[in-house]
Amino acid sequence: MASIPDLTRYIEQATAVELPAPTPRAGATEGDPHESAMQLYVDDQIEIGVWECSAGRFPGARAGYSESMVVVRGSGTLTSEGGDSVELAPGSVYVSLDGWKGEWNLREPLRKVYWIWGRTGA
Repeated sequence: MASIPDLTRYIEQATAVELPAPTPRAGATEGDPHESAMQLYVDDQIEIGVWECSAGRFPGARAGYSESMVVVRGSGTLTSEGGDSVELAPGSVYVSLDGWKGEWNLREPLRKVYWIWGRTGA
């Protein structure tokens, strides 16, 4: 069995890493959100990275993989298709399992560390 990467190191790295130039977020329903991401680690079981998006509202979904995240900067609300919502702020942890659908509503630029599993050939 492969060892689990030290997530603390990636969370610390995520606050300082410079991301590529942001691009428009597809499907925005409010504002003009732009996003950027960088993979920090990947193997055949897990992908760890940093994602950042500017303020705006847009749909999200997990199809074929599950994701956990820790917010390191910014704020917003994440609302699932069923209506449950969670406030996102630095230190927030959220898990969206395969099949999750919902909406992001970012009040300010948000940066998260994510780890994805369940996707073949992460």
